[in-house]
Amino acid sequence: MILIIKLIREGVIFAVTSVIANKLRTVLTLLGITIGIFAIISVFSVVDSLEKQIRASITALGDNVVYIQKWPWTFNTDFRWWDYVSRPVPQLGELDELQKRSVTVEAAAFLASTSRRVEYLNTSIDNVSIVGVSADYDQVRNFEMADGRFFSSLESATGRNVAVIGFDLAENLFPGIDPIGRTVKVFGHNTTVVGVFEQEGLGGFGNSHDNSMILPINYLAQFININQDRFNPFIMAKAHPGISNAEMIDELTGVMRSIRRLSPVADNNFSLNETSLLSQGFDGLFAIITLAGWIIGGFSILVGGFGIANIMFVSVRERTSIIGIQKALGAKNYFILWQFLFEAVLLSVMGGSVGLLLVFVGTAIVANVFEIDFILSASNIILGINVSAIIGLVSGFVPAWSAARLDPVEAIRSTG
Repeated sequence: MILIIKLIREGVIFAVTSVIANKLRTVLTLLGITIGIFAIISVFSVVDSLEKQIRASITALGDNVVYIQKWPWTFNTDFRWWDYVSRPVPQLGELDELQKRSVTVEAAAFLASTSRRVEYLNTSIDNVSIVGVSADYDQVRNFEMADGRFFSSLESATGRNVAVIGFDLAENLFPGIDPIGRTVKVFGHNTTVVGVFEQEGLGGFGNSHDNSMILPINYLAQFININQDRFNPFIMAKAHPGISNAEMIDELTGVMRSIRRLSPVADNNFSLNETSLLSQGFDGLFAIITLAGWIIGGFSILVGGFGIANIMFVSVRERTSIIGIQKALGAKNYFILWQFLFEAVLLSVMGGSVGLLLVFVGTAIVANVFEIDFILSASNIILGINVSAIIGLVSGFVPAWSAARLDPVEAIRSTG
């Protein structure tokens, strides 16, 4: 233990002395490591933040929910857009038939959406997302209530003028006051707020409730034709516990074909989408972005690695006589090897630490300016330090090995 402490102390002393004596050379040499670590960890931090948000959005969509829609979420090589354009959109009446005929579906809901101005007294907000949903929406979609309640099945069936609003919309319309029971105007009609959603944050697919107003579908149907394509109608179906999505999709395919009276040889004129399709697509995307980060940062780290090797060769040459004296006094080869390896690793980690500091400052600025969840994670910090240490170890090994192999007599005679 004492020997290890001595080795570390000697290594630190030599490394710090070298840095102080050659400030400009050290800064220029470590610049490559700094830029490389900054590039790699920046990309990883962006990917991690985006992935976290997208995964949260996918989770909110439900991993046991199937979406019956006009358009598929993914396209194969045989995609012909004109075939999809001519498809009919899901209809509200199809929801009732689906619930009657299906045995795998636990709950299903119909949705249609538009955007309108929402007013309360002298306050108005334009382009608010207005979403009409049927009774079982609260059983299919994952969400929490911050205040109040979700509307009842009776209110949904009778088309009562009630609404549940998003957290941000509530903050903007009712600053400092309780929104529950307040009357807002939408489509020029009075609507009573009965609930406020918990804040969900930025949704990766625009599915966050934060700036939305949710209305009973039969109430929204009084103002728009909910079965028109431009209002993006679709059906969400949730499977019974123990029923896989594959089983539900098989049954829904038959049920929807029956509802739409398709002949046995006719192609499906609907799409059954599930979140696993999105997950698989984003897995590939994130893998490509991560690879790009390694490639971009790798070139800078490679340059930095050559810089570390160069500065260590110079350091060996400058301290050749000192090495000879150390070996003459009994220093072993591993002691000399350790000194220079430790110096190389320390220099590299110093460069990497500066890169991590720049990433930390950058993420803090971006998070504050754009108000998004963008942080430098502990795992990325550890990765940055480890990569820096490995680069230092690899780059410094050959110079350290050559120093350890020096003949003490020849080394002492050297003038540096």
